[in-house]
Amino acid sequence: MVDRCACCGAIIPEGRQVCPNCEKAPKIKTLVPTETQEQQALFRWAEMQKGKYPELALLFHISNEGKRNPGRAKAEGIKAGVPDLCLPAPRGPYHGAYIEMKRRKGGTVSKEQGEWLSALERNGYAVAVCKGWEEAAEFIKNYLEGDC
Repeated sequence: MVDRCACCGAIIPEGRQVCPNCEKAPKIKTLVPTETQEQQALFRWAEMQKGKYPELALLFHISNEGKRNPGRAKAEGIKAGVPDLCLPAPRGPYHGAYIEMKRRKGGTVSKEQGEWLSALERNGYAVAVCKGWEEAAEFIKNYLEGDC
């Protein structure tokens, strides 16, 4: 996370209590990465971990937004609430794992997302709502190691 001065927007260097532009101690605004940035960080982590966990090559994003052409997306089977990520690698009693990514702060699960996660769990999938890429990486490691 990057700390920025709430007054002028300047980046506050790590360890400093004073804004380099204002030369006073302003309130610091901490930028929270977007869900997209968190997901990109998770896929960078997964790429680096494939040696230890080869199944990570199967991890994929479910493109379910349909923002450009909603009518066409609906006709093609888009479903509201489908989780963001799928890992189709069975472990223990689970057929695979689904992850709904959220920002570290502010992300909430919609009614449709909750319904999908419950239905997937009832049908033998491990499911998780993860706030940030680190939480998602921890869930995936635990899942792959059979600790879910």
